[in-house]
Amino acid sequence: MAPPSAPTDNSEHRVAVDISVSCQSWQSELPAVRDICRKAIREAIHTAARLSPTVQAEVSLVLSDDDFMQGLNRQYRKIDRPTNVLAFPGDDLGDTLDDLPEGISVAAPVLLGDVIVAFETAVSEARADNKSLADHLSHLVVHGTLHLMGFDHENDADAQEMESLETKVLAALGVGNPYNEGS
Repeated sequence: MAPPSAPTDNSEHRVAVDISVSCQSWQSELPAVRDICRKAIREAIHTAARLSPTVQAEVSLVLSDDDFMQGLNRQYRKIDRPTNVLAFPGDDLGDTLDDLPEGISVAAPVLLGDVIVAFETAVSEARADNKSLADHLSHLVVHGTLHLMGFDHENDADAQEMESLETKVLAALGVGNPYNEGS
């Protein structure tokens, strides 16, 4: 795994991103796939601002295919079909949230968790919505990363909060609002 790298802004967040490309179609279709994903993860963590600025975080991303995703979806969600993105939270954020007492820092990196994205499903959705694969991948990675940070869309209020945050993160990445019809 690569060492944590400094963020592009002035915050102190350090985010290590470990990317595994198990489906080579990602690399063939998007040669800059690793950079796209790193930027999306780091921007989501920075924008969500749920970590104390001194916390070091780790995220693992797997760029998979539909077969792999279907197996995970069947095993963990009892749904026997692929899905676009799954997120498996790691460490409990607990004291690493913004309310960490002043002067206290967490020494060990916080494992936010794993995000898995399925190639064929992502390509199909991007085409159906007339979006670039790069933009759709950024959205899926941001979505998964926000799940790792405790955001969800189980009810209307939570969904509105998460979608608003996703839109803000994606705008910072130069990606249009994925929730606007025809965008």
